[in-house]
Order: sequence, then C-alpha cells, then structure tokens
Amino acid sequence: MSERTRDLPRRSCLSVPGSSEKMLGKAPGLGADMVFLDLEDSVAPLEKEAARQNVVKAINGNDWGDTVLCVRVNAWDTKWTYRDVIEVVEGASERLDELMLPKVQSAAEVVALDLLLSQIEETTDRQGRVGIEAQIETTRGLIDVEEICAASDRLETIIFGPADFAASMEMPVLTGGVQIPEYPGDHFHYVFSKILMAGRANGLQVIDGPYLKIRDLDGLRDYANRTKILGYDGKWALHPDQVKVMNEVYSPTQEQYDHAWDILEAYEHATGTERRGAVMFGDEMIDEASRKMATKFVRRGGRAGLSRSPKDA
Repeated sequence: MSERTRDLPRRSCLSVPGSSEKMLGKAPGLGADMVFLDLEDSVAPLEKEAARQNVVKAINGNDWGDTVLCVRVNAWDTKWTYRDVIEVVEGASERLDELMLPKVQSAAEVVALDLLLSQIEETTDRQGRVGIEAQIETTRGLIDVEEICAASDRLETIIFGPADFAASMEMPVLTGGVQIPEYPGDHFHYVFSKILMAGRANGLQVIDGPYLKIRDLDGLRDYANRTKILGYDGKWALHPDQVKVMNEVYSPTQEQYDHAWDILEAYEHATGTERRGAVMFGDEMIDEASRKMATKFVRRGGRAGLSRSPKDA
C-alpha cells in the first residue's frame, strides 16, 4: 500500500482521536485527502490501550475510498509504542497505508520502526508494505532532519509539529502554529525551509502541522498560504471545517493549471520542432527551468483532480 499512497494528495490531513468511536465513524465522509487515526496526544493515557482496538475496527469496518489512511502511534520515549505498532498492524487489514511516528529525534528511531514493521509483515504474510510518516517536533529532530528523511525507503512524508517544537525551543507562546504579531516576520520561516529542503531532497511530501484556532478560518487560510508558497504539499486539520480551506489553498487554481499546460506545450514545440532551448511565451522567456516549474503545477493539479480546460475553437 505504500506505493499506492506515495504520490496521492495530502492537501488536508485530518486528525481523528482513536478514543472516539463517534468521530472514527464520521471521518471517511469529511473530504480529507488523508486521515490519521490518533493514538498519541489526542488520547488520554488511560484510554490508549482501548483506543488501539477502536482504530483497528475503524480501519477494517469503514469505507475509506481512496483516502490515505494512517495511524499515529506514540513516540518511542513512551511505554506504548511497540504495542501500538504490533496490535494495529497485526489487526488491521491491508487498507492500512501508513504509520505516523511523532517526535522523531534521530534516524535510528525511523530505522527501529522500519525493522519492527518488516518483522510483522513477514510473520503475518502481509502483502503491502506499511509506509511511514515522521514528525519533526523538537530541536534535536530539526538538527538531524536530513538524516531522518533519508533513514528508510518506507518514508512518504515529513511533518512539522509547531506546538511541541515551540515548547522545545522554549518560545514564550501558549498557542502553537499561529502567527505571532509581536515578531517582525515569520518566526518559523527557517524551520519550514529546513524541513522542506530535507524532505524534497529525499523525494518526500512535506506537511505543515495544525492551526490551533479552530474557528479562525481566515487566519488559517493566511497561515496556510505561507507554507503553500514555500512548496508544502498540505497541512493538518483538527476540525472538518478546516478541510475545505486546506483543499483549496494547497491546490493550483484552474488558471494556473491551464497556464502550466500551455507552457509545457510551448516548450515542447520550441525544443522539438524549432530545436531551441528557450523561447518567448507571451511576455516571458521560458526554458528548462520553466518546464520544471510547470510540471510541478500539472502534477499537483492532477493530484487535486483538475482537468485542463477545453481550448477555444
């Protein structure tokens, strides 16, 4: 299943507490590209063991369509991780696509999860490989993010966790993942860029974490645009109302999608029929770099379900 999901869109990544059977039942119909059933922060310590079976039941019993389906286990520095992995992967059907590992501090933690998954898959004759998503939520994780992103071929995404990271940095804030008006700029710009470069260098999708002011959809749109412009693939949703905003923000517009196709056609004609490496297209010069940028728009638009507008007769 890892190969199925590696290139699927993750514009909106909806968090669903594994302790809530009601929310687990609603999750498939909320329009998110990716849903992760959570065993970590949204589940109280006394509910964590019972939540595992809730999650397995939801994976096996719900119709998830083409949604990327993931389970977030607890971090390796807790007592729950190994049982989370064993009980969920052994109990879940092939429909389980990925596990998400939070608070990753080193490449060794990803390797450990990879090894445990390999043993489970071999023992249970599981047909599909389970992918891994890794969260960067600490200063140590950020320092080692390049090695983390290269740690396993199971890795599909790298994710920034703003609230835990702010705590790790000892920032004087009480709400993570929102703009800080007192700071003259974006206080996470360096972090966003470092994670993005490490992810892209290793062929991963790169996801921003949650915007915690649930009802502030205008603020969410503004903040999501920051990482969208940098090149991020999507962002976490903590509430269904946030899903629609993220699907819009992280998709090319129809105009951008059509323009990208026009660039590709013009460049193909220039390099093929005319044997030129650069050519004027409207009022701009396009070349190989233009082709690469346009290809990214076409790929993202295709992921989002866009089709090219018909040409005027």
